[in-house]
Amino acid sequence: MYEKEIEQLQKMIDESQNIVFFGGAGVSTESGIPDFRSADGIYHQSYKYSPEQVVSHSFFIQHTEAFYEFYKEKMMMLDAKPNAAHRKLAELEMAGKLKAVVTQNIDGLHQAAGSKTVYELHGSIMRNYCMDCHEFYDAEYVKSSDGIPRCKKCGGIIKPDVVLYEEGLDSATIQGAVNAISQADMLIIGGTSLVVYPAAGFIDYFNGKYLAVINKSETGRAVRSNLTISAPIGEVMGKIFV
Repeated sequence: MYEKEIEQLQKMIDESQNIVFFGGAGVSTESGIPDFRSADGIYHQSYKYSPEQVVSHSFFIQHTEAFYEFYKEKMMMLDAKPNAAHRKLAELEMAGKLKAVVTQNIDGLHQAAGSKTVYELHGSIMRNYCMDCHEFYDAEYVKSSDGIPRCKKCGGIIKPDVVLYEEGLDSATIQGAVNAISQADMLIIGGTSLVVYPAAGFIDYFNGKYLAVINKSETGRAVRSNLTISAPIGEVMGKIFV
């Protein structure tokens, strides 16, 4: 299945020297991490508060305990392991073909697979800081804490280094991602419905030769791609030779 499309993708990758990958939640669903927007995603489940409310800055400030209850259970999947897509992207980087991963995910799986140049547009659950003294804490400390995680040094509340609704993206991360995409000769878009802005707008900086889209469902915006494969990304990338 998809043999012809995968053959075409392989040819594009073979002919490219500066590839950038732009990915979203669909890259991690094959690692057992639920996405937000699919039919069985987090947004379609029932909670006292809507997930969009919970992962907002104002909710974090006003209902910190309820935020952490949801966040630890639904967004901190610390046992998840990189899948075939994460591993293949790391291999492509090691071979000098892939120059950067630009991800909307916060799970750290690209780095766990070995990718070095990763622009995390929405931050990472792996980094957490005290809001008062800025002491760093890892994900395990936050996940295993009772209720609201607090700083061992000053007792302040710890906040994950993730971009919540009502918060802006990090300017250095934006700059790095834009530079990488604008210089690429091939852009692979994978596992994203392209409905979350401003992240989805980043692909407009691409002016290279090949644009490939790998996503199980249609994207939320029209993309003039050279190749579209409607399949799970791990299944596709796992068949690529480096």
